Amino acid sequence: MNKLDFAGRSAVVTGGAQGIGAAIVKRLEASVAKVAVWDLDGKPGVDVTDPAAVEAAARNTLKALGRIDILVNNAGIAGKNVPTVDYPVEEWERVLRVNLTSQFLCCRAVAPHMVKAGYGRIVNIASVAGKEGNPNAVAYSASKAGVISLTKSLGKELAQSGVLVNCVTPAAAKTAIFDQMTEQHIQYMLSKIPMNRFVNVDEIAALVCWLASEDCSFSTGAVFDISGGRATY
Repeated sequence: MNKLDFAGRSAVVTGGAQGIGAAIVKRLEASVAKVAVWDLDGKPGVDVTDPAAVEAAARNTLKALGRIDILVNNAGIAGKNVPTVDYPVEEWERVLRVNLTSQFLCCRAVAPHMVKAGYGRIVNIASVAGKEGNPNAVAYSASKAGVISLTKSLGKELAQSGVLVNCVTPAAAKTAIFDQMTEQHIQYMLSKIPMNRFVNVDEIAALVCWLASEDCSFSTGAVFDISGGRATY
């Protein structure tokens, strides 16, 4: 594992208790960053869809770590695999709340502190589904498209502040999120990847950590693919 220089830096990773988030936490800590995990399964648990909980988590993290230099918005769910016309309204709202609204809330709570410090790196986890749209996954695809636009908007707003905002659009990775999908949908996603394999969580973590580092200095509001050749733009 290549290590970056995160000495003296503090990070927040949402959904960092498992899967992609846990891999990002592991790589950040290996590079000497101090990391706070905001996750319902964490200790203490943090509901990143709750505005009050997010604001409290930001205050507590700042008190514990002294600063927040890095925010990785990773928390997410897959939602149901059904046609759009049959998609339950309550499930649509749940997926949008977890995948998109949570990222808005965390950026809103943390970005002002970064701007005040004159430095920050925000990395949002989107998906190649947000660029192309996966059939029978309308809420997931729409939420991840929203993450891409959120990234572009906030990146432009903060472009001269020292705070950079980027997102990554991975192809599917074999994590617990697969438990929420049908086998048919999993095979569909695999069939779209020219490399004919799913991305490894450590591969995503490597890209995310570079975007969270000082080495990333002239990219903001940008979308970084890690799709095994699937993305075409």
